Amino acid sequence: MQISLKGRNGVILGVANKRSIAWGCAKSLAREGMRLAFTYVGERMEETVRGLAAECEGSIVLPCDVTKPEEIDSAFASIAKEFGHLDAVVHGVAFARREELQGDFHSLSKEGYMIAHEVSAYSLTAIARRALPLMEGREGSIVTLSYIGGERVIQNYNVMGIAKAALEASVRYLAADLGPRGIRVNAISAGPIRTLSASGVSGFTEMLDNIAEKAPLRRNIKADEVGDTCLFLCSDLSRGITGSTIYVDAGYHIMGV
Repeated sequence: MQISLKGRNGVILGVANKRSIAWGCAKSLAREGMRLAFTYVGERMEETVRGLAAECEGSIVLPCDVTKPEEIDSAFASIAKEFGHLDAVVHGVAFARREELQGDFHSLSKEGYMIAHEVSAYSLTAIARRALPLMEGREGSIVTLSYIGGERVIQNYNVMGIAKAALEASVRYLAADLGPRGIRVNAISAGPIRTLSASGVSGFTEMLDNIAEKAPLRRNIKADEVGDTCLFLCSDLSRGITGSTIYVDAGYHIMGV
């Protein structure tokens, strides 16, 4: 079956620059004809996101800080007016304070813990709730981005590991909740890629080297490989898959070390 997303609409949250995994997802979806809405947070990111969105025909760009319910409401009202319906949501939003990623886990602050969970985990549910009226009955797909740090202890990942675990649990509960309404919900657990958010993880270069040495494919992955998996999950080819976490990590997750 050939993948064609012409006539379908999607929204991408979390594009920061050309190295973003979310941008890899956007490129794959746009390549097959999906019209996209991009969101950004703050004036500092607007120019970058608009520049990237210009490469995707027919796209729109909207502000959407997921910690501000009124901005989420406004963004989805604009999407409803412009698109009429949605077929896909790609949730690539994540954030934790740099200081909460380092040191002893038991020393992290309550405020830092809550911020990481609000942005990185709860936002998926908040976005799904707004997207539901635009997706219901269309056999739509919601895809979020996770990491193996939600399952295993990864040095210098700390609070983000807990947030990713909550995110993956949210995927399962949302899948059960939205499945009767024709909406699939899945996560992609991607191997580490040099992105803006990865720059906050101490020892990241050593992590890349370790995975390239031990993963079955003996290499790291690229954002476009995650993007093509997102394309699969947003297409009819994955119509029987929901509530799952798909690993795109060169096989590293199957290894014992």
